[in-house]
Amino acid sequence: MIPAPIALTCGEPAGIGPELAVAVWDILRGEVPFFWIGDPAHLPAGAAYRLIDSPDEVLQGHKGGLPVLPHAFAGDRTPGTAQPAQAQGVIDVIARAVALARSGAASALCTLPIHKQALQEGAGFSYPGHTEFLAHLADVDEVVMMLASSQLRVVPATIHIPLSEVPQALTAELLTKRIRITHRALQTQFGIPAPRIAVAGLNPHAGEGGRMGREEIDLIIPVLDSLRAEGMNLIGPMSADTMFHAAARERYDAAVCMYHDQALIPIKTLDFDQGVNVTLGLPFIRTSPDHGTAFDIAGKGLANPSSTIAALRMAWAMAQGTAA
Repeated sequence: MIPAPIALTCGEPAGIGPELAVAVWDILRGEVPFFWIGDPAHLPAGAAYRLIDSPDEVLQGHKGGLPVLPHAFAGDRTPGTAQPAQAQGVIDVIARAVALARSGAASALCTLPIHKQALQEGAGFSYPGHTEFLAHLADVDEVVMMLASSQLRVVPATIHIPLSEVPQALTAELLTKRIRITHRALQTQFGIPAPRIAVAGLNPHAGEGGRMGREEIDLIIPVLDSLRAEGMNLIGPMSADTMFHAAARERYDAAVCMYHDQALIPIKTLDFDQGVNVTLGLPFIRTSPDHGTAFDIAGKGLANPSSTIAALRMAWAMAQGTAA
C-alpha cells in the first residue's frame, strides 16, 4: 500500500520557502508525492500550481503544477521582509499539517523554515523554535534533534546553550533520554532492528582515563553500562576526533554527541547541502531542510533546493520504511 503524501508547510512567506516549494516539485514530481500548505498568492509569479481539497488528490497523478492545499494569509508576500501580520497564518499552517499527519491523511511532515522573531512579534509565539511547538502540538514532553544524511546521522545531547554550560546541563537523566529516543526511532522510523549507537565523550580523548576530565567516568560510562544491560548496542564513550572518519562511521548507525558543534561540524563538513533535520520522539515523521529563511536571497531565484529535496526524500523513505 502506498503511504499518504507528505505535507510541506510554507514556513516564513518572506523567506525562500515559496520558491523552494515550486523548485522541488519540478524535480521530485513522480518520485515523492507531497503537497504544499500555504497561500498560493505567495508563490513566485508565473509558478504552476493546482489547488487541491484534500491530500489524497495528490496520489491521483503528478501532472500539472505544485499541489497546493490553500490557506489564506493576511497580506501579500514581500520577499526579504518578514511581516508580523502573517505570523498567525504560519502558526496555523503548522498546526494544520500536524493534524493531517496525526490523522493519517499525510504520511509525514516536512517543514520549511520559520522566522521566530516575526512569530513572536505578530502572534506572541512563545516557543524557542519549530521543534518545541511541534512537541506541544503532539502532546509529547521530550523530543530529540537528529541531523541526518546518507553519510552520517548525529544527535546532540545538548543543543543551543553556551559551551560553558554544557557540563552542568549534561545529566544522566538527559543523556539516558536522548539515547533511548534515538534507539527507538532508529528501530521504528529507520527500520534498523538492532541499532548500533556511538556515543562521544565530552572531553578531549574522551577524558583519557580522567586526566582530561571526569565526566566520562562519573557520568557517561555509568549511563552506557546501564543501557547496555537492557540490550542496547552502544559504543563509547569515544574520542570525538577519531569517530567520524569513513572507517569509524561504518561501525555505527547514529552518533550521540555531547554538544551542538561536536555533532553538527562533522555532518556539515561531510554533506553540507544534503543534511536533513529530523525530529525524533514525535508520533509522526518530521523532517526539514537544514537552513534558515535566507532573507538576503529571497525572491531572487538563487535558493538551493538540495536540502529540501533531501528532506522530502528522507521523509518519504521513512514513511515507506526504507530509510535505513
